[in-house]
Amino acid sequence: MEQSKPGPGWYSAPDLPGQLRWWDGRAWSGYYQPPFYQSPGRAAIAERPRLAPEAAVYNWAMWATTLLPFAAGLLEVLWYPTFHYRYVGTGNQRSLVPDTTSVLTPSFLIGFILVFVAAYAAWGLSVWFAYVDWKRLERLGVVRPFHWAWAFLSPAVYCIGRSVIVFTVARPRGLAPVWVFAGATLVTSILLVWKAATVFSAVSPVISA
Repeated sequence: MEQSKPGPGWYSAPDLPGQLRWWDGRAWSGYYQPPFYQSPGRAAIAERPRLAPEAAVYNWAMWATTLLPFAAGLLEVLWYPTFHYRYVGTGNQRSLVPDTTSVLTPSFLIGFILVFVAAYAAWGLSVWFAYVDWKRLERLGVVRPFHWAWAFLSPAVYCIGRSVIVFTVARPRGLAPVWVFAGATLVTSILLVWKAATVFSAVSPVISA
């Protein structure tokens, strides 16, 4: 029976006594560092060594985690609910106003449910992709990468924390997800404001008729 291999971590380098070498769970990497510093009464703390310039600090899972939260927002921009109207008042004082029962129509409810489900699906997938990205960073040799479970709180939290740690070990690279997330937030916010203004402008003339 084949002996199971140890998990990813820093182990004594078989080819360089007195140094540690990163084992990615399958093979030795090209990353070395001195033994962990250990002060009296404290556990050993691993320094985060710098990654090689050619190390791929960006991957598809990271970009999916960064951009998926905006899927529901874009779907909401594309969703134009249909409103019904009714007259209120009597005689010359009659006015045409939106009927609040419009929210009970099948088209409105289906659109609302789709946006709602898309938001939760994007959140769940972002958590999964954060886990995939976290495992990739471990295999890459990043010591104590920002934990994927923070994505449960918000994909934005994972995006920021991940970027800070990767920037620490791969300077000047690593901050691209933060800038992309900020740009996507700005664009989505502008589109949502434009969408709200468009819907309001379409209803306003009818209200004042």
